Amino acid sequence: MRVLISGASGLVGTEVAAQLRAAGHEPIRLVRRKSVSQDEVEWNPSTGYLTPGVIETVDAVVNLAGATTGKIPWTSTYKKEIIQSRLDSTKTLVDAMQNTKKRPKVFVSGSASGIYGDRGDDLLTENEPKGKGFLSDLAYQWEQEALKAPADVRVVLVRTTMVMSRTLGALGRLLPLIKLGIGGPLGKGKQWWAWISLKDEAAAIIHLINTESASGAFNLTAPEFATCKDVVDSLGKALHRPTILAVPSFALKLLLGEAATELLLCSQKMSADRLVASGFKFQHPTLKQGADWVVSKN
Repeated sequence: MRVLISGASGLVGTEVAAQLRAAGHEPIRLVRRKSVSQDEVEWNPSTGYLTPGVIETVDAVVNLAGATTGKIPWTSTYKKEIIQSRLDSTKTLVDAMQNTKKRPKVFVSGSASGIYGDRGDDLLTENEPKGKGFLSDLAYQWEQEALKAPADVRVVLVRTTMVMSRTLGALGRLLPLIKLGIGGPLGKGKQWWAWISLKDEAAAIIHLINTESASGAFNLTAPEFATCKDVVDSLGKALHRPTILAVPSFALKLLLGEAATELLLCSQKMSADRLVASGFKFQHPTLKQGADWVVSKN
């Protein structure tokens, strides 16, 4: 397959491209500059530009582009950038599909667990309504833009949660603290943290490309439920470090503002049942396996 990838330089996009390449496929990376190699294609989503003719040459499109939500603080200006970067990228790709007769078979477009908002102990399947808050509104708008793709293109919405990686992503700032023995639960630590390993995140996206019966929203989360404390403790055990220094909620809110509430303190107990039912096999289905992989060198 030839697979066009936006956000290809990001954490997940890089891994998706690597796994596609390892399987003998051809990932094509969208870049916001002149392309310098055969696996690059120029685009500018802020103006709606995509190199003419490229969309006709690919079998699938994976849309992961968007300004990071990890940049703190969320000023009103930056929040607009977070939203617009996702909508512009998605609209550019959808418009390109609309304006050609030869279209990719499948469009896998990013979304996020944030669509559910803070839901306590509720079990969150893909049928749950959107929640409240900035991230919920963001994910909802992102999904609606993707659903404007032509009717003959299969659309898959991947609701991504905390991606466990060795160096970057959601654990990028937490892991160094745990390694130093000064990490601990955030807030009360009882909030549910949906999680997935980077390897499984990318593999799930490729699985959904290949599964012709898969369409609509999918929770990209591991099947084992875990609280914030569970995740931190599991990483501590894998690193042989204590995790007793809890960070109080008020301190997180003071330091991070709205982002603390929506990214770290909210509770999301997401179900992986739909992904499992589609035939996906996890490499790291348990938290212990995920944590052990994060701290290993293999």
